[in-house]
Amino acid sequence: MVIYKIQSDIKTIEKNSALYEETNFNSRVEAIDYLEFNIIDRIEGLLQTINPPEKLITLKQDAERVKRQLEDIDNTLFQRLRADIRDGGCTGTALRGRIDEYVGHDGGGGQRHDEIGYDSLDVFINGLLLSQAVPLETKAREPEMVAYQQTPARIIFELVEQAHLRREDVFYDVGSGLGQVPILVHLLTGVAAKGIEFEPVYCDYARACAADLNLSGVEFINTDARTADYSDGTVFFMYTPFAGSILQDVLEKLRRESQKRRIRLFTYGPCTPQVSRQSWLKCLDQNEDHLYKLGIFTSL
Repeated sequence: MVIYKIQSDIKTIEKNSALYEETNFNSRVEAIDYLEFNIIDRIEGLLQTINPPEKLITLKQDAERVKRQLEDIDNTLFQRLRADIRDGGCTGTALRGRIDEYVGHDGGGGQRHDEIGYDSLDVFINGLLLSQAVPLETKAREPEMVAYQQTPARIIFELVEQAHLRREDVFYDVGSGLGQVPILVHLLTGVAAKGIEFEPVYCDYARACAADLNLSGVEFINTDARTADYSDGTVFFMYTPFAGSILQDVLEKLRRESQKRRIRLFTYGPCTPQVSRQSWLKCLDQNEDHLYKLGIFTSL
């Protein structure tokens, strides 16, 4: 009965013609996940039992073949979109429209905006922007430095909608990791975007991704956020790259910049409450106590 159920599930997915239509990205993500976690992983577990049926090996090969076919559709889509971005024909509202066409405005995941989580919008953005294998860290982090975690794509889109960036703005992502926040902000708005990143291989990775898309308006700087030069920055974003005294040192550096010009700061994650306690900042929303809502602040 188990083998029959697995075989039936594989055939159902393989024969679903809608999954092979390029625009059905969300359904394809669900099908790929089902094949990976409910079928292939299950078969691998069964193969560890005593005297597993030989049919399981064939079924695993069938599942992997169908999974590759579905992934190839997405890879072809991403290659075409990346080529359009390189040519300058898929930025701003055009890019936003293409993303809505394939994923929908809410990312297709029904994810609540007050909790951390990822959905098919993240799968799409990762496939589009982060085309290489993710490297391993090479540099030891200080105790207050937080391990890298990607910013949910829906938060980046919300940031762009709320920031109303102007052409003269310079956007900084403090703790930019693999670089998808500066790259996506630049693609959607056209403003100069910079990433400050402590880990050298992450910085190199982000630079390679930006270069692959022919983006001259994105820069990644491998340095400690406490010593970075923010003299041209007007809009800053942090997804809790560090905590405690390191965060306070960076906030003090930004405070000194705010004495020269008005700056805005967007936050996400556990750093938001500490940011909200800064006397030189005013919170522009009601999210100063919410860890996983976008916090919006302006200098006084």
